[in-house]
Amino acid sequence: MMGKVSVLAVCIASLLCLPLLAQDALDLEGALALYQDDHIALEFSEAGKLQLEELIDVLRAELGVTDDLNEGNEDRVMEFAVAPESKHLASKLSQAYYTLANLYLDEPEDEQVYIKGKHWGMKSLRMNPEFSRIESEQGFVEAVEQENDVAALYWTNSNWLRQAQKHPLMAVTVWNIPPKVKAIMERCLEIAPDYIAGGPYRQAGGYYAGLPIGQDLDLALTYFCHINVEPVCDTCEELDVSQRVAGADLYLENRTFIAEFYYMETEMWAEAKAVLESVLAEEVTDVYPLMNAYAQENARQLLATVEEKL
Repeated sequence: MMGKVSVLAVCIASLLCLPLLAQDALDLEGALALYQDDHIALEFSEAGKLQLEELIDVLRAELGVTDDLNEGNEDRVMEFAVAPESKHLASKLSQAYYTLANLYLDEPEDEQVYIKGKHWGMKSLRMNPEFSRIESEQGFVEAVEQENDVAALYWTNSNWLRQAQKHPLMAVTVWNIPPKVKAIMERCLEIAPDYIAGGPYRQAGGYYAGLPIGQDLDLALTYFCHINVEPVCDTCEELDVSQRVAGADLYLENRTFIAEFYYMETEMWAEAKAVLESVLAEEVTDVYPLMNAYAQENARQLLATVEEKL
């Protein structure tokens, strides 16, 4: 949903040195230590990209993936044997692929990485025998409705939505993706709305704001308002938001999403400017270091567009 941003600019400006960026080769224990409270804790820099790629290599090796496995082919990944106790690693690989593509790669390279990430998320879902049984007997949506593995659901969807975004007509007319991704979003909102600082709300808001046909900005706003607080989200005052995600204001992408996918879409340029400036005013700390540094660089680019409109 958003373009790539300059890693070099962040590398030059950043004074943040995380102890996790050690130079020693990663083992599985070190790789898993990079996942803190379900997010990946790295610098947004070239060094961070290299360590993310190393993280992916470690996860692939632990899963037993060889270079001849075509991870871009769903059938091949589904047929690939993975030990039941490694299910969580498949989800983490899905997350790592999404993070690499979203933060660091440009078209067309990013699409193949999103596809790999979607396949590993789907692999994790189908490693649940009950999910596979229900999917086989009743269908994918019905299987999703009983699934409780939020990581497998969320990262499957994150990658899948990016793929669909690149081919909207195919996604609707050939792949029939909308009912499947909507089922996943609704299940995530039901079982873990606070995952990744309100990620299911971000995902749903971005989905309805970005639909090429049937865009519903009012509905998108109702999701965004669960993850934005005053004075960032003055527009939410009249909405019935019964529960806001605790600590969502610490995750800066929550603000860039409402700026880009609501205020900019509705040409509320002054409101967008205020939100983006609030993102840039924050200090990037060891709380969501990777995503917050990325969100700030993205905010700079969005702000340049907004200021042209004022």
